[in-house]
Amino acid sequence: MTHANIPAGFRFAAMAAGLKKSQKPDLALIVSDQPATCAGVFTRNKVVAAPVVLTRDRLADGSCRAVLVNSGNANACTGEKGMADATRCGDLVAEQLEIPAEMVAVSSTGVIGQQLPMEKFEAAIPTLCTMLGEADGEAVARAMMTTDQFPKHSTFQADVDGVGYSLLGLAKGAGMIHPDMATMLGFILTDAAIDRGTLQEMLQRVTGTTFNAITVDRDTSTNDMVLVLANGAAGNKKISAGSPEAAVFEQGLHKVMLDLAKMIVRDGEGATKLVEVKIRGARGTADARLAAESVATSNLVKTAFFGADANWGRIIAAVGYSGADVDQGLVGISFDDVQVVEHGLWIGAEQEAMATQVLQAPEFTVTVDLGLGQGEFSYYTSDLTYDYVKINADYRT
Repeated sequence: MTHANIPAGFRFAAMAAGLKKSQKPDLALIVSDQPATCAGVFTRNKVVAAPVVLTRDRLADGSCRAVLVNSGNANACTGEKGMADATRCGDLVAEQLEIPAEMVAVSSTGVIGQQLPMEKFEAAIPTLCTMLGEADGEAVARAMMTTDQFPKHSTFQADVDGVGYSLLGLAKGAGMIHPDMATMLGFILTDAAIDRGTLQEMLQRVTGTTFNAITVDRDTSTNDMVLVLANGAAGNKKISAGSPEAAVFEQGLHKVMLDLAKMIVRDGEGATKLVEVKIRGARGTADARLAAESVATSNLVKTAFFGADANWGRIIAAVGYSGADVDQGLVGISFDDVQVVEHGLWIGAEQEAMATQVLQAPEFTVTVDLGLGQGEFSYYTSDLTYDYVKINADYRT
């Protein structure tokens, strides 16, 4: 990540506050130098962490100046004390930056059910606020990591009437990855000026084909949160709904969010493969999504991916029980460009052997053509490996 890719008017800081046993960075701060228009999507899990409740309420008016994020502790299922602690964390930032507390978003990720060690936050946050600088976006991505193997960030640049702007996306996620909402923590920052209602609608729309179209383990966290902050520091004419500029901005937002979504799946706990499950020829988009999610979340399919087994029978079965309209006599299945099923029937051993070679790659596409209409949808999944069990059996120890 270069300084040129970082949107103007944002500063970053990250540090090790002692929240993780590893003593790795675990506390980070993103600050906009001026109030930013803010849009958000949040977990739909009915068990909701305190920072999600707090941030959802604070951002109801669509404005934000700062985002505090910690890893190592989710502050979920922590009762009234957890809410008070989340509020205090945000207040500490507000006091140091001399901004209204309502302008501070708070997010957490880590183990559920443990109270925050507030003495560590009280000690660290004042120091964190003095560390703010313009080039530490990747440090924030690193501080958010839990079981992640690498930091996740993506950028996009465009212009409005010759005035350039940037988008920067930062995310964490490797386990508890599944809709419904965003399945991770994600922060997208831009120096573009954009109407808040337009931004919220875009975020919800784009989430549906990015963060809500990925799975690792069918578990949705209590802490999922994605925020987009647009501070207008680029000085462009405000982007409004229906304009050509809005279309370009949405393309950029989609690019950044899809990049991050794919990184999350690629980094799925124990994963060795990133697989796009593409359904086409469905009655409509809703049916295509049903079928794609069914294939992408099947443990039998995911273990076959791990073993490089072109077991198309598991795939057609998952399509069949998905709830989508299916005529098995019309179904075609391919691994990349190697077709193994036509009109619902196996083509032969030679094609399957070629498909097995495809499955040995770290990234490939499974295409299922239902032959019924124009509906299409892509879902991204990982393989299911021995290491997934090892990681999650030892997570708290």
